[in-house]
Amino acid sequence: MKARYLLAPEAASDLVQIWRYIKKKSSMDMADRVESVILDRIRFLAENPGAGHWRRNLTNQPVRFFPVYSYLVIYRSDTKPLQVVSILHGYRDVQQILRKSSVAVSLLTKANKKR
Repeated sequence: MKARYLLAPEAASDLVQIWRYIKKKSSMDMADRVESVILDRIRFLAENPGAGHWRRNLTNQPVRFFPVYSYLVIYRSDTKPLQVVSILHGYRDVQQILRKSSVAVSLLTKANKKR
């Protein structure tokens, strides 16, 4: 069976922004390659949701973190399909961004409980 995942709107936007940035700074081929690797790792996480790690120093939300290159895939490991909340560059202020997006994580949590 094929593992499934869902990109939250914020995560989908993050992926587009990553692709555009890499295309501008490097090339379309490199942007395609990085995007492909990120999506491959997300498929891996859908099959192995416990592979990431908790970062209680960054958030109390029920999300795990998994590094891909210099990016962090932030996802809910307790959902089916796996819910990717955000994809952030490691040099960004991840804690501050997660505080702002905690509403999105809370909404995903509530939507999942209704299923």
